Amino acid sequence: MNAVNARLTGLLGAGWSWVGACAGVLLLAGLALVVAGLPANRRPTLDDRLEPYLRDTPRPSTLLARPAPPRGPFGFGELLAPYVARLGAGVGSVLGGASSVERRQLRAGQPADVDRFRAEQVLSGAVGALAGLAFTALVAVAQRRFPVPVLVSMVIVGGLGGIAGRDYLLTRAATRREARMLTEFPTVAELLALAVSAGEGAVGALERVCRLSHGELSDELRRCLADARAGANLPTALQGLADRTGLMSLTRFVDGIVVAVERGTPLAEVLRAQAQDVREDGRRTLLEEGGKKEIYMMVPIVFLTLPVTVLFALYPGLSFLHLKL
Repeated sequence: MNAVNARLTGLLGAGWSWVGACAGVLLLAGLALVVAGLPANRRPTLDDRLEPYLRDTPRPSTLLARPAPPRGPFGFGELLAPYVARLGAGVGSVLGGASSVERRQLRAGQPADVDRFRAEQVLSGAVGALAGLAFTALVAVAQRRFPVPVLVSMVIVGGLGGIAGRDYLLTRAATRREARMLTEFPTVAELLALAVSAGEGAVGALERVCRLSHGELSDELRRCLADARAGANLPTALQGLADRTGLMSLTRFVDGIVVAVERGTPLAEVLRAQAQDVREDGRRTLLEEGGKKEIYMMVPIVFLTLPVTVLFALYPGLSFLHLKL
C-alpha cells in the first residue's frame, strides 16, 4: 500500500512539474510578444514612410500582384507572419548563401523566393524543436524526472536539424528534377531532330515537341517559347533555360541550337549527336553506379557473413580443445 501511495505521489509530482513547465513556456511566449510589440521595437519601415506620399498614384494591375499568403486557422498565420519573416531574415543573415538558394530553387522548378524559403526553414526548425520537446517529455515520463539539460539540448538539436533538413530537401528536389530532365533529354532531342528534318523551323519544332511531350524538360521548353512570344528572341530564351539548370548536357544543347539558328548550320545532325552523347553519359553513369553498388554489396559479406562462417568453422575445434583441457 505504501508503494502504491509513493508511486501515485511521484506521478502527481511529475504532472504538476509539467504543468509548471507549460505555464512557464506560455509566460515566456507572452512576454516575448509584449516586448516585440513595444513602440521601440515597431520602427516604421521604408514602405510605411513612403506610403502616405504614394496614395495618389494609380494602383498597379492585379495581374502583377502576388497571391496573398494563407492566413491559417483563426488568423494565426497573419499574426505570426511578421515574426516568422523576422526570424527568417535572421537565419539568412547567419547562414548566408542567398544566391545558392535562388539557384537551387530554379533548378527545382520553383520560383526564386529566398524569403519564403527562409520562412519555411524557420517553420521546419520550430517543428524540429517541438519534436525534441516531445522526446524530452517521453524521457521525463520514463525516468520520472525533468532533465533540463536534455530538454535544452534536444530542442536546440531539433531546431537545427529542421533548418538543415529543409535545405537538404531543396537540394534533393533540384537533383531529382535534373535527373528526370536528363532521362527525358535524348527522346526530346531526337523528336526535335525529326521535326527539323521534316522541314520545320526551330520554333515550329519546339512547339510541336512541347505539344506532343510531357515532363520537366518539356515544361522548360514551353517556358522558353513563352519568353520568345513575349518579345525575347529564341537564343536569349534558350539561354535562360541553360541558366536555370545546372546540367552541362542542356548547356551544350542550347549552345548547339543557338549556333545553328544564328549561323544556319544543320540542326538535325547536331541534335542527334547530342542525344547520342547524353545516352553515352547515362550508360557511363550506370556503370559507375553499378561498380559502387558492388562495393557496397561486399560490406555485409565481409563484416557479417564471413565472421559467422569463420566462427562456425572454428567453434567445434575450440570446444573440443576446451573439453580436453
